[in-house]
Amino acid sequence: MKKNKLTFYIFIALILGVITGYVYNVYTVNDINSKITTADANIKSISTQIVTAKDTNSVAYQSLKVQKAAQVKIRAASDSAREDKLEGFTILSDIFLRLIKMIVGPLVFTTLVVGVAKVGDIKAVGRIGGKTLLWFLSATLVSLLLGMLLVNFFEPGIAMHLPLPDTHLSSGVAKTALSLRDFIGHVFPRSFFEAMTNNEILQIVVFSIFFGVATAAIGEKGEIVIKAMDAIAHVILKITGYVMWLAPLAVWGAITAVIAKQGLGILSTYAIFIGEFYFSLLVLWIIIAGAGFFVLRKRAFSLINNIKDAMLIAFGTSTSEAAYPRVLIELERFGCSSKIVSFVLPLGYSFNLDGSMMYMTFASVFLAQAYGIHLTLTHEITMLLILMLTSKGIAGVPRASLVVIAGTIAMFGIPEAGLALLIGIDPLLDMGRSATNVLGNAMATAVVSKWEGELGNERVSELVNE
Repeated sequence: MKKNKLTFYIFIALILGVITGYVYNVYTVNDINSKITTADANIKSISTQIVTAKDTNSVAYQSLKVQKAAQVKIRAASDSAREDKLEGFTILSDIFLRLIKMIVGPLVFTTLVVGVAKVGDIKAVGRIGGKTLLWFLSATLVSLLLGMLLVNFFEPGIAMHLPLPDTHLSSGVAKTALSLRDFIGHVFPRSFFEAMTNNEILQIVVFSIFFGVATAAIGEKGEIVIKAMDAIAHVILKITGYVMWLAPLAVWGAITAVIAKQGLGILSTYAIFIGEFYFSLLVLWIIIAGAGFFVLRKRAFSLINNIKDAMLIAFGTSTSEAAYPRVLIELERFGCSSKIVSFVLPLGYSFNLDGSMMYMTFASVFLAQAYGIHLTLTHEITMLLILMLTSKGIAGVPRASLVVIAGTIAMFGIPEAGLALLIGIDPLLDMGRSATNVLGNAMATAVVSKWEGELGNERVSELVNE
């Protein structure tokens, strides 16, 4: 009953957030938004004049540089003033996300150590890991391919006809191109405590697997460690129950801030792109549910119903990481073995972010279309394969997808400054892909549990109902 109440409260918070955000946008930050819009238009106009100027030593050219600097200063001051006005709302979501981050690292460590130790046999760990990675790689390939197919079908960027920008202009998003050396450094921790401090889930997973296997290998002495870890995990899950009651406030604050900042106009301005992307997510949901139904039969729909509040939390806060503790509880309640859940779910948060995968190809090809850059089939397949590699270990936090996209599109001659087209609506898109990430990981965990013969009947969990 309480679980249903939480879902209801989160849904109400979403609606109230849109209303509050609209009112705040109209009556409080509208003047600031007008200044920002004017400054942006002036910066764009002056930048065009600077690019077309022939004599870079002329007085007129130097005057344009001064004018641009002044407009950039006005833009920055206005942006800072707007953030100050919205600070009260963003603090609510920041508190919730900080509390979630406080929980996630220790929860992944304790549950995964217990899970691996209970599996015991290193061959069994390898077998489960192999099945898990098979599902993850298949889901990643399908998600990336679906995004690429649908963006080519809809062609949302074609109508924009944007000129190529000045090569010196930047979107402001730090780009990353993950080399093999970087990837290895991202996977293997040099310090367990550093990994915990930075919430590096993939590094925590690696250490936890070693710790769990070693714990199982020392026999009876390891039983004490397993019992202690299991007890700590239950304490953390109890804390999760307390933190989750802050979710409606966090969702309300996050949605209010987005709408207050961008206004409802952002929905109409990019309505076609947003609509096509969410339609694509719906297709991906159907594929994920269909794949789950193939293995789980009717129970796949029961699972979706069970995790709906976790998906709402991810949707409202724009981060799938916020839903991690809730998903873990719901999967065990669904009947998944705790050792499978604690093994597969943390891996999923590094390797199986289906919504984010689809967005990467969708957004990258959209930018190419917007600038009239033709990508051949070979280019698009190469982009897909690069994104399969560079996206692994991506954090389940806001704007993480943009960072990976920024590091990839430059390889294909797509202006990195084009990401400015997406930054304004990215919070709205991030909501949908975060909820999709939660669905994909939950379904993957349930399927692996079924494959391992470790999926029992659905049960009522005390932790869920308290």
